[in-house]
This record gives sequence, structure tokens and C-alpha cells, in this order.
Amino acid sequence: MILPIVAYGDPVLKKKAKAIEKDYPKLEELINNMWDTMYNAYGVGLAAPQVGLPIRMFIIDPEPFSEDEELDEKEREELKNMRKVFINPQIITEEGEEWAFGEGCLSIPEIREDVFRKPEIKIEYLDENWEKHTDTFSGLAARVIQHEYDHIEGILFTDKISSLKKRLIKSKLANISKGKIKVDYKMRFPNLKKGRI
Repeated sequence: MILPIVAYGDPVLKKKAKAIEKDYPKLEELINNMWDTMYNAYGVGLAAPQVGLPIRMFIIDPEPFSEDEELDEKEREELKNMRKVFINPQIITEEGEEWAFGEGCLSIPEIREDVFRKPEIKIEYLDENWEKHTDTFSGLAARVIQHEYDHIEGILFTDKISSLKKRLIKSKLANISKGKIKVDYKMRFPNLKKGRI
């Protein structure tokens, strides 16, 4: 089932999410709904707060980036096979020299800005079968994970840009929170009485 994606301005996007237990109600159904929602919106990642749930879980599938011809064959192959669920994740280390990349977000449609992030991360997490992993990711995969991880920390990519850039997009952000935007996926807007389109 496709869920509405929460738009910029909703308080759930600024909350630090809580860890969940194995008996979290209808978890498998939620994960399946999040996949449906993410693919319907042509996203490469989706965090639970983006569907209104302040829990520490996100999904990623950076496969669309595998078509980037600037990447080497190894990284393209990795991106093709990286559909993953992260439950109660904890980033252990972020290493390397920060690099900029134009990021966007399903909760903040039509805005893209360069965000600086470290190129390599080590992360501990549980998968959908509650198996524990400690993995290292680099490049675009690391970036997608860092972006989604920020969501469960209550951080948006717009929090990481300069104050000048924030001022330049202020009215666009206000319009998003008021629902004054056209998107081809279901959204829930904080400043609309009905709350969805």
C-alpha cells in the first residue's frame, strides 16, 4: 500500500526517532508499504519519519545511481544490489574528506542543494529478519545511508546548507509546507486542514 509522504514543516521530521523492538506491530507490512511508497515516488531511500512514524528505521535502494557513467564498474555493481532495510541503526564512524553532492528529498520536493558528507561510513544495524550487521559503505551508497540516517535523527538535508542558501529557498519551503506544490505522489502537508492530496 502506498502511504502519503510527510512534507517539510511536519514536526515528525524534526523529532529524534525511537528504537523499536522485534514485536513492533505489523512491521513486515510497514516495510512492504515503505518499499511501495518509495518506488512509487522514484526515491532511492525512505525513512519511517517520512511516513509519519518517529521510529529508527529506513530503507534504501540506490540502484538508479548505478547508471551513472562516472562511477567505476565495481561501484555501479554494488549500487545495483544494495536494496536494504536498516532497523535501529547506529553510525559508528564517518571517515575521509567531505565531498559535495546535489541532494534532494521526497519530503522536500523540487529542491536540490549541494550537501557535504564524508565518503565512508561504518554502520551497525538490524535487517528485516532482526539479524545484526556491521558494514562499511562508501561513495553514493554511504551518502544515501547518511541522508536517511539524518531523518531518524530529526535532521533534514536543508539543515546542512549555508544560511544564505536557506534564505534563498525559504519561500519554496514555506510553499511546500502549505501544499502549494505539484507532485506525482501522495503527500501529507502539515499546514492543510485535510492534510493530503
